[in-house]
Amino acid sequence: PDVRIEMGLLTVGTPLSWKETKKHAHHVKKTGVQQFLSIYQRVKERRKDALKWGDELECTLVHFDHEKKQARLLLDSPRMLEKLQDKSKEDETSLWVPEYAAYMLESTPGKPWVFVGDLSEFNSVEANMKLRRQEVLKLLEGTTASLLTVTAFPRIGCPQFTEPICQPSPDGFSHSLFFPDEAIYPGHPRYRTLTRNIRQRRGAKVAMNLPIFRDVNTPNPFIETWDDPDSQAAALPDHVYMDSMGFGMGCCCVQMTFQACSIEEARFLYDQLIPICPLMVCNCLHVTCE
Repeated sequence: PDVRIEMGLLTVGTPLSWKETKKHAHHVKKTGVQQFLSIYQRVKERRKDALKWGDELECTLVHFDHEKKQARLLLDSPRMLEKLQDKSKEDETSLWVPEYAAYMLESTPGKPWVFVGDLSEFNSVEANMKLRRQEVLKLLEGTTASLLTVTAFPRIGCPQFTEPICQPSPDGFSHSLFFPDEAIYPGHPRYRTLTRNIRQRRGAKVAMNLPIFRDVNTPNPFIETWDDPDSQAAALPDHVYMDSMGFGMGCCCVQMTFQACSIEEARFLYDQLIPICPLMVCNCLHVTCE
């Protein structure tokens, strides 16, 4: 039978809170190790599987207001995904899955690429990427929205950066001053629960400080002030302060995933990618290899 293999797994269920998760943490860790050892013993002698690989391409929905000369992130991925997933069931040329943010779309080839001894499949990779992009653009025809494949939208975290405009809530999942809960993908409980549980596990919300790029107009010292005491304590001088997972997980990239022919080949491939991945990141700033 023709079995369709999906590169990602995202099941629907009811996630536990961090308080509930802690009760089962030891069992999860122990069982996880046992499962890993069991799988390893079962496949460690396996050889001559086909090398399978594929790309995971993340992109951003953007709403343009040409009269006001404004661009905002369009929180429309749940509706778009429903239509894209219906289409992918028909032709199997692409597969669409949700990502962390409600303005993000992630796609993969309908099936993994299989290395058969030559480089012929490389001729289809770019064409498949273009096809997936066209699928989204076709749905956006006649609207004021478009699709961007950039790492980070420049206005993430700025006032009114989403369409529709949403306000951050200090009592929400992330307690962020900048990133509203509505910008987190609402179609699966994983993402908002993950945001809440990490904050509860840390005992504080996320704190990131990025050194400023100083020019002649930058105050010296550069100090931001916030009404929230926790944010004020976490923010550093001469840095841009960010307080939400959305500033990281709300960014996009191209990912490459490999299924090697054997454990030995997987180890060799992993070792070879160690020096290559940093070079790729430096060159294009939005590629990760897994």
